[in-house]
Amino acid sequence: MNAALATRIDALLPQTQCTRCGYPACLPYAQAIARGEVDIDRCPPGGQSGIDALAALLGRASKTLDPDFGVEAPPAIAVIDEALCIGCTKCIQACPVDAIVGAAKRMHSILAAECTGCELCIPPCPVDCIAMARTAVEPLPRVEILERADHARRRFDARNRRLDRDRSIRDAKRAFAQTAANASTPPISRTAVLEAIARGKARRKAGNDGSSRS
Repeated sequence: MNAALATRIDALLPQTQCTRCGYPACLPYAQAIARGEVDIDRCPPGGQSGIDALAALLGRASKTLDPDFGVEAPPAIAVIDEALCIGCTKCIQACPVDAIVGAAKRMHSILAAECTGCELCIPPCPVDCIAMARTAVEPLPRVEILERADHARRRFDARNRRLDRDRSIRDAKRAFAQTAANASTPPISRTAVLEAIARGKARRKAGNDGSSRS
């Protein structure tokens, strides 16, 4: 795979990380395009302008969005009905760019400036208190779309680094606890067992000898 080409393709994607293209994030989709495994028409958030940009980069004819992967829609962000929110944190865990703030059993809120409109927070919500709200009447200029995408990519990468760091800390704590447990309760060897049996026999013999003398 041409890594440089994949990076250039990724730079043209909207970085919503919505998974609608069939890949877990924008970069894996870009890498698949660079390998020639998939076409450029699978990104609904990127829309027709995104497909046109990819076609120009790759020197091929443009095409329309494949409806199997969704339809192009105006930009939107998630909005939480705070009166219904139960603070379950499931939406926070689902958000790929850390655009939701809140704590367990406390009301959550969307950081409107950071939301990419991926809609990944909607399915896990157990009380259906999240909806999408349109944010723009007119299409955004391409340069602004790319600036927002670059910002979203940085937040996505930062979140992944944080999750990796938290995972490493948990693994280290788990390993330390296991090591401490193993050190405090060493395995009993066969020799130790035989010695304990011998000591028990010796005590019983000594007790029997004392009883017979009395």
